[in-house]
Amino acid sequence: MTEDPVVDPLTPRPAATVMLIRDKTPGQIEVFLMRRHRKMDFVGGVMVFPGGGVDDRDRNADIDWHGPDKHWWADRLNTDADLAEALVCAAARETFEECGVLFAGAADDPDLLVDDASSYRDARAALVSKELSFGEFLSTEKLMLRADLLRPWANWVTPKEERTRRYDTYFFVGALPDGQRADGDNTESDKADWTTPEAALDDFAAHRTFLLPPTWTQLDALAGHTVAEILAVERKIEPISPNMNMTDGNLEFEFFDGERYNQALGGRTP
Repeated sequence: MTEDPVVDPLTPRPAATVMLIRDKTPGQIEVFLMRRHRKMDFVGGVMVFPGGGVDDRDRNADIDWHGPDKHWWADRLNTDADLAEALVCAAARETFEECGVLFAGAADDPDLLVDDASSYRDARAALVSKELSFGEFLSTEKLMLRADLLRPWANWVTPKEERTRRYDTYFFVGALPDGQRADGDNTESDKADWTTPEAALDDFAAHRTFLLPPTWTQLDALAGHTVAEILAVERKIEPISPNMNMTDGNLEFEFFDGERYNQALGGRTP
């Protein structure tokens, strides 16, 4: 009998994702979710928050910065300062690229936030095509990154069983800036909208959508809270890497809340 060869897990790539939230009614929030195109080679058809991998130009970016510095972020994210800085930069850049929301303000006035990011649509396209770096964009428009509008939330690593690609993803949370709007104008998703965490969880349980464990877990944590409550939370962030396996032909994930998740999953695959 020949044993299957042992294959080393793929090396996770650092990534950042942002849970964009807004108050809907007293005591209830909405969160912005996108569905990835089904033909995408990684997690196609899955509901996700805006986000993506850290770009080389997110590292050591020469940008004006307002809010906690990279050492504060490193302590909260449980990583080194340079990576923490790159992750915050990637979080802001990816949110702007994927849904048009810009966590930035006037470089010469810390009280003046961007309230309509649609005027930067050409720069947004140039960022997506990598003709422009986020630092170059902010400098040209005399803007500074508003790191104080983001909060650290969680850190999840793609299961080692994944053979397409793996990410070491840091989750941030941020309130939709006044006057701005989120859209789904990007090449990676075919649907995007605001929904309550409760409705998103119900849709998954009813098999109308597909959520991976990190997204499901964060939605579960957001449910029942206001924007103010969420932004006030100070979370201890430790990396979580679920195991993924097939049991009797059914997909299952092993992590701290896996029993509840797997019950809602029902053995489905994306």
